[in-house]
Parts: sequence; structure tokens; C-alpha cells
Amino acid sequence: MVQGTSGETVRLTVAQAIVRYLAAQHTVADGERRRFVPAALGIFGHGNVAGLGQAFAEHADALPFVQGRNEQALGHLATGFAKATKRRQTLAVTASVGPGATNLVTAAALATVNRLPLLLLPGDTYATRRQGPVLQQLDLPGTPDVTVNDAFRPVSRFFDRITRPEQLLTALPQAFRVLANPEETGAVVLALPQDVQSHAFDYPVELFAERDWVIRRRVPDASEISEVAALIRQAERPLVIAGGGVLYADAQQTLTDLGRRTGLPISETFAGKGAVTADGPWSVFGIGLEGSPTTNRLAERADLIVHVGTRLTDFATASQSLFQHPGVRFASINLVEHDAVKQGATAVIADARLALEALAAELGEYRVPEAWAADVVAAREAWLPVRAAALDPDTPFPRADHPELPVTDAILTQGQLIGLMQEHARAGDTIVAAAGGPPGDLQKVWDATDARHAHLEFGFSCMGYELPAAMGVRLADPDPEHRITAFIGDGTFVMMPTEIVTAAQERIPFTVVVSENHGYQVIRRLQMWRTGEHFGNEFRYRDGEGSLAGSDAGRLEGDYLRIDLGQIAAGLGAEVRTPTTAEEVRAALAETRDIRGPVVIVVPTIPHADLPSSEVWWDVSPAEVWDRVDTSAKLAEYGEGLAQQRWHA
Repeated sequence: MVQGTSGETVRLTVAQAIVRYLAAQHTVADGERRRFVPAALGIFGHGNVAGLGQAFAEHADALPFVQGRNEQALGHLATGFAKATKRRQTLAVTASVGPGATNLVTAAALATVNRLPLLLLPGDTYATRRQGPVLQQLDLPGTPDVTVNDAFRPVSRFFDRITRPEQLLTALPQAFRVLANPEETGAVVLALPQDVQSHAFDYPVELFAERDWVIRRRVPDASEISEVAALIRQAERPLVIAGGGVLYADAQQTLTDLGRRTGLPISETFAGKGAVTADGPWSVFGIGLEGSPTTNRLAERADLIVHVGTRLTDFATASQSLFQHPGVRFASINLVEHDAVKQGATAVIADARLALEALAAELGEYRVPEAWAADVVAAREAWLPVRAAALDPDTPFPRADHPELPVTDAILTQGQLIGLMQEHARAGDTIVAAAGGPPGDLQKVWDATDARHAHLEFGFSCMGYELPAAMGVRLADPDPEHRITAFIGDGTFVMMPTEIVTAAQERIPFTVVVSENHGYQVIRRLQMWRTGEHFGNEFRYRDGEGSLAGSDAGRLEGDYLRIDLGQIAAGLGAEVRTPTTAEEVRAALAETRDIRGPVVIVVPTIPHADLPSSEVWWDVSPAEVWDRVDTSAKLAEYGEGLAQQRWHA
């Protein structure tokens, strides 16, 4: 028996101990105290129902439990919640053994890539092994200690398999230490053999006392701030790139004030969308592969890049081809040193808000050079009318000018649909997007100023994240005046619509706007760019009459599939609208705004009618040999891009 300092113990099963511990944990950030894990989500099976299922039932008043439909989606819901709470809270997700557990691996990877706290409690096969091989056991002869849950190891920031009840005494505090540390956070996995979940132990009562985990702000080093300020003063063409770390640190207003006062031009990554809270002559929109082309021209000419709270992925840097000034230098503000020193940057390892406040004080009355300020204003003025035209839903798309586009009943382009959603967006609203065309288009044209929030997950670019994540955002922001909208394509909708059932069950109010353009159109666009021929990306009927196993199977080049997305959504419990015109979309958005449950609005959009190009390169190589298509021109173009790549040390 292990006793606490008081000597008092309580006999609990492993599962009961975990649930009681979760219910007692809190975070404290900037003096605000919150429940760290206010609820749990899951699906029960033989691997967790007798253990965790019993414990959640016993403690349902202290830790509410949400019944889900797909484990991966539940992981995304919890991650969306964690992102919306700025990493100060998360939700626990449990699954049974085998496929229930491995369904969570994708969710774990997304959380870890994006550095968002996610607590996963998958069941595992029997620790005693006397039953084996049991249902859903991997059963590898040479490694009997390996289970499918070992797949979590490379995609988690903390992994432990609890094979004895007393291991919780150290595992639980270590798990929460990682969840609460913004420098280390990501997926935390406690694999729980189904027999051990039900085993009892005399735990010290102190383990279940309420505990506060302080989420600290790292204070910047004054000398590091001075170095970055000196670089800014020396620069003739400085440019700031704002990432998600600005939002997590609640540094948006500090960054906006810095831009307003100094004239430093500020661009945003996907995760940093909304880092600038107000429009101004220094706000230059998105950067990189899906950014504004005029912003990218500024980045090519900049002689100093100051990146704040970003990992600088290849989308932001156009696969290391964007920064072309021969003497370009880099400075960084980041909590994570690994990210801060990229591009050989002069680094400030600190909380974004504290560092930006210190930098503003150090810069004093500094203003960017007048010539550069004029160039920035000219770039903005060149882009704004192009953006406005692409979003204008009241000017009919000139189909006659584009005979190459497929004939459909759609009236609006995806850009015009975004324009309608932009019209409708109010302060406090949040738009959610992840994989495919929607996040790229939002990065390019969405106005996230004036408290219109954008929740763009593009670190893992995971189809299926958006709908459940929007539910998580809604749970994090229950204000009925705010509307949460997931913006997705039909490809994502048919992949994972099932949590609409959960939203209906829990009466979670949010909206899903589906751009129905008949397939994975953003990948078709990439395919055409890099090969000149499309294959397997549009939703079309097979045009052959033979067997799939034969040479006469035909190809997926028939008519577009006839899928009634609205009927699917209605059958899952959503309130549905299927508008086609601009006025019908406006009416649908307005009349469903206050519905207390899931809403799905399906809008046909014109395939292949894209927003203006960002005019940058991406490192995706065409086939060097293909007997169907001559890719020599594509290879030559690719080689020209390779020649523009630069390595900054």
C-alpha cells in the first residue's frame, strides 16, 4: 500500500481513479482558473466499457460524458475545443481496443503537429495475457509486448501504458504536466489494458485533491529583444509574419498596436489568421502558397523577416523559395526554440505578448522607412479590388468567358460563397476550415478583423476535422449571439458527417456550409498544374460497363455523381437549406442563425472557378517519365522553381 502524507487512502479501480483525477484538475492562466478537462467523449466497446464505462457512469455529475459516433471525429472535437480555449482546456476521449483505439491515431497526430493539448484514453489488450490472443489483439510472435496502441508513440508528446494500478501515481501528474506546458503540449495517451482498468488499489486521497496547473508566460530576455530591435532599425524593408502563437498568447491587440504605431507590415499564416484585429495600411493579409500575391511580392523583396509564433512551414515559405532579397535576415519570437531558430534567425524565446510588448517599448518612436511604407500601401491597393471582385456575389460569374469549365447548375463560385459568408459574419463569430480548398481560400480573402474569428487547421491538413472541431469551438464559446460555421467541400462532408448526430443529440448549435463542387477540386487543380491531366479527384460515375477487375473497367470520367447531401444531413438530424442564388444563401444564413442545433447549408458552386493565384512556387515534382503525357514543360517549370530555393543559415 502506498500512502500519502496524511496516511489516508481510498480504494478505487484504475478507471475510477483516472476519472476522479480528471475532475479535480484546473488551469490558471493570467489569473483565470478553469476546469482543465470539463467533459469526456467516447464510444464504449469491450475494451473500455467495464472499466472506464463504469467509472464515467459513476462520476457523470462531476465529469459529463458525451456519446460520439466516430473516435477520430471525437478527437478532432476535443482538439477544436482546446484550440478555441487557447490551450487552457481540453477534453478527454476514450475508445475501446483495436480499431476504436487506432481511429484516434490521426487525431493524435493533428494535435501534436499543431501543439494542442489532447488527452486520449484508449483501451488496450489484457495485461495478464492469459486470455490471448483476444479479440482485436495484434498478436505478433516476435514482440508480444507490442499492441496497436504503440502506433501512438510517434504522434504523441507523452505515451504511457498503465499495466499496474500504482503507475497512475506518477503517470497522471506527468501527463498533465505535458498538457499544461505550451512548449511541449500535444497528444497525451494513456493506454489502458482492459483488465487493469477494473483492478483496484488503495490510492492516497491527496492524489484527488483539486490541483491548479499554472500556464506560464515565459519572460523575454532584454538582450534578445534589443538584438531584434536593432535588426528592425537597420532594415530598409522589414516584414512581420504572424502565426498561431500570437493567438494563443492573446497577443493580437499588442501586435496590431505595434503595426499601427510603427508601420511594420504584418502578414499572417493559416494558424495566424486573425492575429491582426483591425485593418490599416500596414496589414498585408495572408502569406505563402495560399496568400495574397501582392503580399508575396513584398516578402520576396523584404530584407528582414520577423516571424512571431509560427513554425514557418513550406506553405508559408513557398517551399523555401519566397524570400529572395540577397541579404535577407531573420528574427523570431517563439516559445519553442526549435521553431525560433529556423532560417538562422536571431531568436527571442518567450511568450509572444510579453515579447511584443517589450519590443514595442524598445523600438520607441521607430517608424518604417517611408519608401517601404509606400510600397506596402501600393501592394494593398493593388490587391483589394481584385479581392473584392472575386468575392462579389451580385456580379454574375462570366461563364461565357470560360468555356473550359464543366456545365453544372451552379450559379456561384466558391469565392462568391465566401463573400456571402463574409457579409453575414458578425463580431464574435468563428469560421472553421481545415483541408482542401476552403482554408486556402479563407487564408487568401477572409477578413478576420473586428472580432470575426478564423479557426484554420492547416498544420496537418486533415479532412474531417472541420465539422467536429466546429462543435468543439461551440462548446468553448456558448454565447448564443456568436455563430460557429464550418466551411467544407462536399469531399469532406461525405468523408465524416456522422457527428451531426452527436450535435443533434446534445443540441449543439452550429452551421456547416458545404461548397458542392463535385469532388476534391483543390487536388485536381494541383494535379493539372503539375501533370496537365486530371485523374481520380472528381466525383464522377465510371464510364465503363465491365468488371473492375478487368481491362474493360473504364475510367471515372462519366457524369458527376448525383448525391443528395441535404437529404444525408437531414437524415442525421440537421436543419437543412439548399440555396443556389446569392439571395437564397443570404436568406438561409439569416434564418438559421439562431437555430439551437446543427444546421447544414449545401450550396452548389462552379467547379474549377478558382480565386486568383498566389503566384508562388510549391515543391511538388511532376513525373519524370509518363507515356500518356509529355511532362517536359512541367519539369522545366519545376526546375526553375528549384533554382529559386534558398537555405538560410
